[in-house]
This record gives sequence, structure tokens and C-alpha cells, in this order.
Amino acid sequence: MIRPQHVMTHDNTGPVISKFNSIGATNIFNPSQPVFTLDHDVQNKSPKNLQKYATIEAFARKHGVNFYPAGRGIGHQILVEEGYAFPNTLTVASDSHSNMYGGVGCVGTPIVRTDGAALWATGQTWWQVPRMVKVELKGRLSPGVTGKDVIVALCGSFNHDEVLNAAIEFTGDAIPQLSVDDRLTIANMTTEWGALVGVFPVDDVLLQWYENRLKKLEFRTFASASDSSIPPPPEHPRINRRRLDALRANRLTSDPDAQYSSHLVLDLSTLVPYVSGPNSVKVANPLPVLQASHIAINKAYLLSCTNARASDISAAAAVIKGHKVAPGVQFYVAPASSEVQAEAEQNGDWATLLAAGAKPLPAGCGPCIGLGTGLLEEGEIGISATNRNYKGRMGHPKAQAYLASPAVVAASAVKGFIAGPDSLDPSSLPPASPPTFSIVNPTSSSRSSSVSAPKEAALPGFPTSFSGPLLFAPQDNLNTDGIYPGKYTYQDDITLERQAEVVMENYDPAFASLVATLRKDHINDDTSSSSATKHGIILVSGYNFGTGSSREQAATALKSVGIPLVIAGSFGDIFKRNAINNGLVCVECPELVADLTAEFAKDGVRGKGGKDGELTVDKGVSIDVKAVDGRVDVIWPNGEKKSYNVGSVGASVQELWLCGGLEGFVLKSIQAQSAAQ
Repeated sequence: MIRPQHVMTHDNTGPVISKFNSIGATNIFNPSQPVFTLDHDVQNKSPKNLQKYATIEAFARKHGVNFYPAGRGIGHQILVEEGYAFPNTLTVASDSHSNMYGGVGCVGTPIVRTDGAALWATGQTWWQVPRMVKVELKGRLSPGVTGKDVIVALCGSFNHDEVLNAAIEFTGDAIPQLSVDDRLTIANMTTEWGALVGVFPVDDVLLQWYENRLKKLEFRTFASASDSSIPPPPEHPRINRRRLDALRANRLTSDPDAQYSSHLVLDLSTLVPYVSGPNSVKVANPLPVLQASHIAINKAYLLSCTNARASDISAAAAVIKGHKVAPGVQFYVAPASSEVQAEAEQNGDWATLLAAGAKPLPAGCGPCIGLGTGLLEEGEIGISATNRNYKGRMGHPKAQAYLASPAVVAASAVKGFIAGPDSLDPSSLPPASPPTFSIVNPTSSSRSSSVSAPKEAALPGFPTSFSGPLLFAPQDNLNTDGIYPGKYTYQDDITLERQAEVVMENYDPAFASLVATLRKDHINDDTSSSSATKHGIILVSGYNFGTGSSREQAATALKSVGIPLVIAGSFGDIFKRNAINNGLVCVECPELVADLTAEFAKDGVRGKGGKDGELTVDKGVSIDVKAVDGRVDVIWPNGEKKSYNVGSVGASVQELWLCGGLEGFVLKSIQAQSAAQ
């Protein structure tokens, strides 16, 4: 169990309130722990959304919770600006990009909505401690190469789940040259890389950043902070002299003999500007290669928690000054926070962007999450300084999205195609080839000895078997946008029945109807909780299933459509967390995935659909999963039966399943506490 210093929720605070109320909680355990920031759907001025925002604010006032209204900025940026994310602490958020806090030496990691309710009610929730990976950055960046290029190159170079569900510790002689803004960008996108945490060290660069931040906070309210004839300004509750002095006096570093599951190395001196995509962070190409291809764009975006800080806006303004946005291109800009916008306005960068033809949006997530003005339409191509370019996330599923640094985005907006700024000197860059990277595996002596896990017992009421037709989605990295489109995520009143109708819509529009047909033809719905066998459709997919955002509906929609259990080569941890919290069972079975790929996937590889062109393969395979015994029995179309060994479902997950998920578990705990009083 963990007790994070703070827990942030944003527009999803509404559903967390509903969960909090449904578990019978009446008081927040520690009112200083939660932080509410409204940032996702801030362009939506409909009465329904405004009422939702008003309800969240009223709840915050009632319980004494810190609240930041729409327009103040993106939650992650606010948590850094206001010191909720602080070095050597643990802060969580009901959003997948809470990894960003690692840029200021804070362990930031995502939780989900149900965790949020549990934290409000009890101050704690469960967490599976991840493996540790050391990422060593060495060498010096060439002029024009940024932190965004570093993380895009890392995602593209180490693209075989090397850091999946791991906690990353960034080290190396290149760290001191990286600004805090660069570190925040890199840490932010460790989410897309697959990690749960991405932490930079607390060093002199960071401490000086906090000294500057402290001065800004003092001058935010008072004209003078140093006049000895008047009392000093009031102490900021989180960023203050006392805490900064304590940081300097207590430098935390890893032990010299600390053990890591892996050690990755990237030589920054071999890196050129990089571009991610289209439609995948696992695909990255050197900018010079794409620029030579002259890929025309329709839209450009400078926004999000990744790259919309003052330094990012300044970099874009320096590129675009004296130019106009190209005909036929729309360039959207939004600051990470109102404070960022004020700074950009003061130094003239904001006016420079608008004079060039950029279209301003309010501080918030907007197009990055697929909400509001400026979304990509069918057939369009966009380049963005955001963090995620999954198919359909920023608009139409048949659009293409690329990711790049703010300077490259601005240059592309001016030139009308993916290109670097004129100031980028090719002679100062290394060759436009993949950067030098390597994997240093730990020695056998440093590896933890493996211990066989004891056999689990089935708790009374937990099914000994999950059985039914098998559907195969031959796709790795099937993300949450594919499973449950972002455009539905903040429709808080959407029913489970409606979730079932739109599940997998961005991956396979025919998926929901296929499952409904199979259930009608093969499944007799078993409503008895004591049944030894749970019947349903069993979905099998590739590796890193459920990567992406923290949206809980990716799990609840699958469960609602009639899928009680998902098998994959591996799972994105935040999806697995949502699944466990909502009673959807997850089992990893790489051998079955390999056999299904060889038998049914086009060309024997995942990512191309089935042999008949279908996205979801239904070939009459049946499956029986002995979840507690750790065995999967598959009957193939020819009648052949094959068994696979898998990890068993543990007692803690069984208990959550029996309670209907974490929400029911917390309710049970609260009731037990009340009965004991």
C-alpha cells in the first residue's frame, strides 16, 4: 500500500466523486492530499459541461480540497508550478502522464479513477513495485537537438518493451546539460515508452530552477521580496526556503551497488532532430530523412503538458518570427498554463505566434486528447509537439499524426511540410542515421535469484474456469484509444451498455457486433456468482495490450461487452490496474500469442490483421482458462487440443474480483471499520 503526498484528478473528478459516494464515504481522509485541476474539456461551454465543472468545484469547497478552475492550465503543469510534485516525494494522478513529475525528481506514477476514490476515502491504495531500469544518457546534444528529440529517439530505438512497466532512473554525464523543461518533456513521454516512472536526479540544475521558481512565487503577489524594512512575503506552502534548504542538505542518490533489471545507454552526441510517426511512437525517423520526403501537412499543434512551456513557446516564436503560417495550414497553440501564457505575452513570444497566423486555444489539453477545436479530419496530416499520436486520438482514425519538437512544428507550419527551422545547421549535426545506443544486461551475480511462486488457492466463489469462444486481435501495442475512443472518455453519463457498443471502435468498428453475435450463438449468460465456470468471450491480443491513457473505460467496456478475461503477451500496467480494479481478469501467455500469430495472422506477423483481411480473427477456436491453476486449454478448429502454462491469479486479485473491484473492496473495508466502532 502507498500513501502518496498528493493525488491529482482533472475532468475525471466527477466520476471519482460518484465512486466516492457509492462506497459510502462521507469525509476525505486527508483534505490536503487531493488536488483538482480542470483541464481536458475546457473548450466545451455547454450547460452540461459547465454544470459538471460547477459540481466538482462545489465538492472541493465542501471538503477543503485545493481546486484549480478551467483556464488555469494543465494539471501536470500546475502540480509542478505549485510544488505538489516536489523532489524526493511520491505524487500520483488519475492520468497516464503523471510520469512527468520525474523531471523534478518526484516519483510520479499514474493511478486510475477507482484508486482516486480509495485514496480520498482512506489515504492509500495498492501499487505493484516495478522493476528498475537505468537509462544512461551520455555525450552532448548538438545545437538544435532538444529533450523532445531525446525521448522520441528512445521510444524509437528501444521499441521492444525494454522499459515496459518499469521505473526508469536517468543517469549519465549528459544530465547536467539538460534543462528542467527538457527533463519534464522526457519524463512525460516515458509513459509512451511504456514505463510507469521516469525520474531524473536532484542536482544543481534542478536546485537552481527551484531558486528561480521561489523568486517568481514571491513576486507573484508582492512587488518586492527583499526589502528588509518590511516583513517577508508569506511562505508558499510547498515551495519555500525551508524545503529547498532541506533538499540541499539531504541529497538522495542510488547506492553504487544498486541492482537494475537492465541498463540502457544512449549517446546524445550521435542524435539529430527526430520525428515520431505516423500514428505510432514506436516509429521514429531522423528529421533530415522525412524532410527530404516533403510530407505536406494540414495542421500543426504547439500545446499539451509535454511541450507548451514558456521555453517551448519561445523556441517556436524564434523560428516563426518574420514569417507567416503556410497557406492551407492551420497552426494551433495553447499554453500549458495561464502562468506560461502570461510569461509568453510579457516577452512578446505569444504576439509573435499570433502575428504569424497561429490560432490560440485556452490553456488545456484540447486537441491532444481529441477534444474541442482543430481536430484532424479524415485524410489530413498533422505534426504536433504533443506526446501521443495513436490512430484516431487527435481526430479521425484515417488521419496521420507525427510528433516533433516545438521548433520543428513551427518550421513545418511555415513551410507547409515536415521540415526543420532554417537555423538548423546540417554541418553542426552528426550523420542522419540512427543514434548510438546499447543495452547492458546485468551480470548473473547481480540478478535476483528466482523463487518459484507458491500455488494459489481459489477463494470461495471465484471461478475455477473461464471458458468460451476465442477472438484474436493480432496487434501489438493495442492502445486505450483503440479500445475506447477518447471522444467518449469524458461523457460521464455514458452507460455500460453504450460502452459495450463502442468498444474497440478505433481498432475494429465491427468488433462489438461480432462479440454480440458470438454471445448470442454460444453463451448462456451465467448470473450465478458461485458458478465454477465463468462463460464469456475470451480476447487474445499481442504485447503491451492497453498501453496509453488511464481511462478506466478501456477495461469496463471490454467487460461490459461480455469479455470476462483477456490474454496477451504482456499488458500495459495502467490497463492491468484498471482491469484488476474493475474485475476484468488479465493473463499473460506469450506462447499462445505466438501460435495464434503463426496460424491466423497475415504473413505470420502481428499488425496486418488476419489472413482474410479481418482485424479481429474468429476461426472457431474455443478456450478454457484455469486461472487459479495456471493452465490454458485451447481446442483448435481441427479438434486438436493444446495446453499452455501461465501464471495463476493470486488471492488478492481474486478478492477484488469477488468484491466487484476495488470500489467494492473499499466499501467492505469502510463497513468493517464502522462495525468495529
